Amino acid sequence: MQLITDGACLGNPGPGGWAFILRYRDRKKEACGSEPETTNNRMELTAAVRGLEALKEPCEVEIITDSEYVKNGITQWIHNWKRKGWKRADGKPVLNQDLWQKLDEQVQRHKTTWVWTKGHADHADNNRCDELASKAAREQIKSC
Repeated sequence: MQLITDGACLGNPGPGGWAFILRYRDRKKEACGSEPETTNNRMELTAAVRGLEALKEPCEVEIITDSEYVKNGITQWIHNWKRKGWKRADGKPVLNQDLWQKLDEQVQRHKTTWVWTKGHADHADNNRCDELASKAAREQIKSC
């Protein structure tokens, strides 16, 4: 199973959109949505959370993202954040804690592997997610 995710924001903060593509064998599911006032990082996180929530049962999932923030946050930084009571190394609260907690909850349900891909490059599904997320942000589409 593959989950490809992306987020977009018109201004940062500003109107935002998120999108994901789920691929399993020859099946493909696309989804997207928006928020009126948000940040790019929140939309990147939302895409990953929504994609994992769409899985009806625990799965082995390869998650492909162009967000180093999401990949590094969930695979490296989160362990210290949780140990320090959701505080960063400088003692300040972790930004987007609500979404990190939702993502952590989903990651506990599934066996995940995280892969970073360069955005706006030659990954067709990442480019499609970018297109969907950008459209959702522009048009404030609630779902697609």
